[in-house]
Amino acid sequence: MLTSYAAHFDTPAGYLDFARFGPPSRDAVAATARAMEESARADHTTVDGLMRAEGIARDTAARLAGTDSGHTVLLPNASTGMFHAALGIPGGVVLAPRTDFPANHYPWRRAADLGRATPRWLTPAPGGGVTPDLVRAALSDDVVAVSVSAVDFRTGFRADLAALREAIGPDRLLIVDAIQAFGVAAMPWDAADVVVAGGQKWLRAGWATGFAALSDRALETLQPVLTGWTGVEDVGLFDGTEHPPAPDARRWSITNLSPVTAAALAAALDLVERHTVAAIEAAIATRIDELTEVVKERGGHILSPTDPARRAGVLSFTMPDRDPSVVAKSLHVEGVTPTVRADSLRLSPHASTPREASERVAAALSSLRD
Repeated sequence: MLTSYAAHFDTPAGYLDFARFGPPSRDAVAATARAMEESARADHTTVDGLMRAEGIARDTAARLAGTDSGHTVLLPNASTGMFHAALGIPGGVVLAPRTDFPANHYPWRRAADLGRATPRWLTPAPGGGVTPDLVRAALSDDVVAVSVSAVDFRTGFRADLAALREAIGPDRLLIVDAIQAFGVAAMPWDAADVVVAGGQKWLRAGWATGFAALSDRALETLQPVLTGWTGVEDVGLFDGTEHPPAPDARRWSITNLSPVTAAALAAALDLVERHTVAAIEAAIATRIDELTEVVKERGGHILSPTDPARRAGVLSFTMPDRDPSVVAKSLHVEGVTPTVRADSLRLSPHASTPREASERVAAALSSLRD
């Protein structure tokens, strides 16, 4: 456990569901409360003061993504970013994994409905993810982009973004959903043209938080189909005419976001930056190693990659001859919160997760044999 980081949280020891939702820190909760309290006492300075949180959050997200604020925009969630990207492609084929989370399917399906990008679905090997070889085999002249998750939500498979960039070449777009990785996995985000992330999972900022980082190639290629009134030049000039889209990532802005959620995101990103992604990642890897041994020793079948270089903070498994719902009940008795699927279970610890969590999982799985 990363003690200095863990001190900011009140999450129960057995909570192992960060890939679904990350309970926010006291810092994020306090930032939210302060913003709400200030809004309740509004005067002529309140709105402008609250809006400063967006700039702070954007700057920190940009630094963590290895870019600058001109290439970064806050969004209410990762899905909004994916729709911006999908509807912004003027035509051509986009490679996307069939096994990805549905939020990464529907933007491409809607783009196809509108006669823009056409998805070509990739089928990774069981337990695997999108690899350079899989992409190379599917490439053709009409492919204009590849869309992947940095970390697979089912198994924790970590995509090799640098190798994917090399595989597709410099002219195709690499679009990355980073929601299962950003802030907890050190990855070469600059290899991607579009990086989108929501803050409600590993960043622990709460719902309605997120951002996108765009490369120069993305800004040049993607059409600003969803640009709103806050994403144009001369935002404060209300003259009844259509203004051109902003020249930078601001063109992905549709309207003003909540300064309350922006304050929470700013606080959450600050925690990540201060404690470093490398330290957070190392602490999570320690817990994943422990949990892997616990599951294997009690007869479980691991579905996640076993190579540390190819996995992130997710451990998916099954218990032979045991329905996942039955296993989940045993885990709940021990105060453990997993993700429960129809065919498997998923454990996802964070840097604040104590060793006690592994002991609780061990007790729960041992009880299945009694």
